[in-house]
Amino acid sequence: MPFSRPDLATLIARAEADIETRLPGADARLRRSNLNVLARVHSGAAHGLYGYLDWISRQVIYDTAETELLERWAGIWGIGRKPAAPATGAATLTGTNGTVISAGTRLVRSDAAEFLVDAEATVSGGTASVSLTADVAGQAGNTAAGSALSLATPIAGISADAIVAVGGLTGGADIETDDLLRERFLARVQQPPHGGAAHDYVAWALEVEGVTRAWCYAAELGLGTVTVRFVRDDDASPIPDAGEVAAVQAHIDALRPVTADVTVVAPVAVPMDFQIQLTPGTAAVKAAVEAELRDLLLREAEPGTTILLSHLREAISIAAGETDHDLVSPAADVTHTTGQMATFGSITWL
Repeated sequence: MPFSRPDLATLIARAEADIETRLPGADARLRRSNLNVLARVHSGAAHGLYGYLDWISRQVIYDTAETELLERWAGIWGIGRKPAAPATGAATLTGTNGTVISAGTRLVRSDAAEFLVDAEATVSGGTASVSLTADVAGQAGNTAAGSALSLATPIAGISADAIVAVGGLTGGADIETDDLLRERFLARVQQPPHGGAAHDYVAWALEVEGVTRAWCYAAELGLGTVTVRFVRDDDASPIPDAGEVAAVQAHIDALRPVTADVTVVAPVAVPMDFQIQLTPGTAAVKAAVEAELRDLLLREAEPGTTILLSHLREAISIAAGETDHDLVSPAADVTHTTGQMATFGSITWL
């Protein structure tokens, strides 16, 4: 039978009973007596030891180990935590022709996030395009095209204002969480590498910073072909851009069997819009319904799959505070063709 860890009150009662058993006539339960103090001090120490043993029991099992020991376990199997990655891209500055913008020049976003110029650039035709890398790695560095930046330090002959170029600053990813590291580690244990099995391609894609889910499709483009699709759920848009697709393609190309013709592509986003009549229609309940629907799509949306109407209704029903609802649209299961993937669109409240 499983071991049941005693709580502090139980340990104190045991200690008091033990003392009274060994010292006939003593009252270890009398408040502020020496015996009562000794019973509580001893029980507190024992409770701490029980807690440590309880913690150790979780660390010796892969699926419950915490940060430090999870990394050690994963490292034994060759799985390392994915580091944070900085956002990269380009920006355009204006100025006097011939003016040089040095490598290392800092540009600042309105929220004080900084970006460094990667290589020296010279103004020609009144503008200069500079490649940028976020000063701090992480998802927060991702910046939409057209966003405004400014020079941290003025440069003679250069306008202080810069604009993020087409494509934006992308690729920024936070350090891998314990949950995602554990998923990859358990997949490695349960599905050992087979030199090109479907799960190998999924594992290789997940090794790239920022990738959270991936899928492999055999012979989709003909005999001998392999198609890999992936998403980055922690980004503003889970659908990867061209640069992120290229990064995964390059990583898999370095690992794949030489005979495999591998194509990495982004899923085609198909926004799912909802029309819902909700009771009660408070802001809090609406927010809870939206959170549940987003979570459902995170769990069930995959390229080429069907989102079941019954699951959508269930997600709305389990939202905190929901009493009743009528899901007007969609009114049936939503099926997607090859490569298409459901993403959250909008909700119209009726």
